[in-house]
Amino acid sequence: MRILHLSWEYPPLVYGGLGRHVHALAEAQAAAGHDVVVVTQHPGEVGLALDEVVNGVRVVRAPHDSSEITMSEDFLAWVIALEHSMTRAGLALGRTWRPEVVHAHDWIVAHAAASLRQAFEVPIVATIHATEAGRHQGWLPNHFSKAIHTVEWWLTYEARRVVTCSQHMSWEVTRLFELPPGKVDVIANGIDLSEWTVSDAEVGEARARWGGDGPLVLFSGRLEWEKGVHTLVEAMPRLRRRFPGLRLVVVGKGSQQEALADLARRLRVSRSVVFTGWLTETELMAVSAAADVAVVPSVYEPFGLVALEAAALGTPLVVSDAGGLAEIVTNGETGLTFPALDAAALADAVTEVLRSDVLAQRVVRQARAVLGRDHDWPTLAARTVATYEQAVVEERELLATTPYPYTQPRLAMVVRDGNLLRDAT
Repeated sequence: MRILHLSWEYPPLVYGGLGRHVHALAEAQAAAGHDVVVVTQHPGEVGLALDEVVNGVRVVRAPHDSSEITMSEDFLAWVIALEHSMTRAGLALGRTWRPEVVHAHDWIVAHAAASLRQAFEVPIVATIHATEAGRHQGWLPNHFSKAIHTVEWWLTYEARRVVTCSQHMSWEVTRLFELPPGKVDVIANGIDLSEWTVSDAEVGEARARWGGDGPLVLFSGRLEWEKGVHTLVEAMPRLRRRFPGLRLVVVGKGSQQEALADLARRLRVSRSVVFTGWLTETELMAVSAAADVAVVPSVYEPFGLVALEAAALGTPLVVSDAGGLAEIVTNGETGLTFPALDAAALADAVTEVLRSDVLAQRVVRQARAVLGRDHDWPTLAARTVATYEQAVVEERELLATTPYPYTQPRLAMVVRDGNLLRDAT
């Protein structure tokens, strides 16, 4: 099958889990014999190819239009410019190659996907990796959030099929965007256990570099409020009293980094909290394997790819019960869970793991067994292709029965103030 992925991030440019997901999915599909192209943005690195084949996947990187607009100054304007560039790159493919399906990953590529859908007369399959309302606990606090929410809604309307990574996300997008029954397919994130390996020497170096005189606790991810890192920092005074030499390593960057560092200072644990910024994949694997426990304290989490990665490296998991995390970690079996935003409960769960080697080894063993059974990329890639095939059939039926289907008026949507997850109908 000829598959076109649209993603605003793809290695070497990775902001979070979305880029790693698209990368693994595309390569698994190519390995299965499909003709896969990814259109993404060019990060501006000197020497990075605009068009190349990497592990069987053709990667087309669209350069940014000449502009003074930056992500931080005007994100929506930056997205519009990016989508124009990606659309042109996608249309240029049509001279020699035409997809059978366009797979759009999140709202940032929605308009590019719609344009290519019309140009090629093929269906969109949209993966909604997260929602703006979900990030804000069901609220749309400002015009910026309302604009993003509207585009998300429109993308799910344009898409023939919608994919989510968990049952929780399926419930969320169906409720938020008023989707008809049967339009959403749940396909979990995957992981290749063979790739998540690290040498004893690398683990030892990471422990010597980042560890202290006691247990090593790890957080990895974007430093944003919804990731709940503040709850983990708030738990540090309790953990330090129980384990005086304990150290927390925070891997990642984000808008909350300064606030988190200030919180650590106010709680007088700043010497025990290390902010590393982004690490290379090898460095991240090494520190993950070196950690005594990995904590995923999210307030909002559609899935929790970092939990899979830590488990693959043999690190015990302590995760909040938010969203999709509760679907991949069973309390007491594949890790320990705690109520989101509850620092005391987080500290107790970490303490339980650190004080019981038997428990730690058992949850690691059982977590890896689940990874091999439920999160194998070849199986998940095949399920995704089955969704494409269904979308193709549905799109052909639409083309056969609806005159000018790509010029039909869009349904009106009223963006309500208030808690959308509770009030939207």
